[in-house]
This record gives sequence, C-alpha cells and structure tokens, in this order.
Amino acid sequence: MSAAEAGGVFHRARGRTLDAFPAEKENEWKGPFYFILGADPQFGLMKAWSTGDCDNGGDEWEQEIRLTEQAVQAINRLNPKPKFFVLCGDLIHAMPGVKVVFSGHYHRNAGGTYQNLDMVVSSAIGCQLGRDPHGLRVVVVTAEKIVHRYYSLDELSEKGVEDDLMDLIKKK
Repeated sequence: MSAAEAGGVFHRARGRTLDAFPAEKENEWKGPFYFILGADPQFGLMKAWSTGDCDNGGDEWEQEIRLTEQAVQAINRLNPKPKFFVLCGDLIHAMPGVKVVFSGHYHRNAGGTYQNLDMVVSSAIGCQLGRDPHGLRVVVVTAEKIVHRYYSLDELSEKGVEDDLMDLIKKK
C-alpha cells in the first residue's frame, strides 16, 4: 500500500478496529499480548572488555553470537509466542559510534548536545503540544555528516525537500 493509499486508511479506524487490512489476522484488538525487548548484543564488546581495550578491539564476536543464538532459541521455545521481538541499543562494538539520537513522543521539536552527542526530538505528525506545525523530519546521512531538517506537512507537500539536502543525497 502506498503512502497516498494509506492516507485514506486512518479515518476507517474506529473502536480499536482497523479494516484497512481485512486479510490480516492482526487487524482487531483481541486482548492482552506480550513482546520481547532485547538490548545491546554489541558484537565485539566482550573480548574488548576482557582485554581492557574497549577503545579498539571488537574483532571477535564468538561469545556474543553464541548468546544471541541462545536468546533466539529461548524466544522460539516460548508458548504462546510473543507478537514481536524488538532489538535496540548497540548492535556492534564499533566506532565511530552514534553521533545523533533521533526520537519523538514529546510532540514538539527539541534537543541538545552532550559530549558530541546530539539529541534531536521531532515534533508530531498528529497532536501538537508546542508551536511547531504538524510535520516530519528529513534526515540525510553521508560518510562525513548527518544533516536533518524539520518540515511542516504543507512545506513538504508543496515544495518537497530543499535543494541543499537533495544535493547531499546525489553525492557519491
């Protein structure tokens, strides 16, 4: 389903039921469920930690792979099965690491910097709690930098992404 087609879907959700995907079994609330949250497999950290060289290392993943496989096997044995599995945090122990953290849920644009780590909070598509217009954040990632800009839905619809950001995408 395209984004344009999906735009017509939202008004059809009533009483915790979404009829947009009638062939799907998961289109209606059917009671409590659970999901699994796993964090920081961080392949390579265990050896780096054991050798005391966390700034380098990270070249051996055996322990983390074994533990990750054990986690997957344990989840697969569960009954009933979880609805989904979320894996977050550091996936590998590698540099340069994280430079920007993007989030939402504050329903207004916000952010700050701490020790070269930028925190960027994007305002909402829906209900606004501040002065920001309903919108989306466009994030361009190049080998050298991460550039982001918040656009109102009207701006993005009428003008699209600005040329300077598009130029970054076109560079090889």
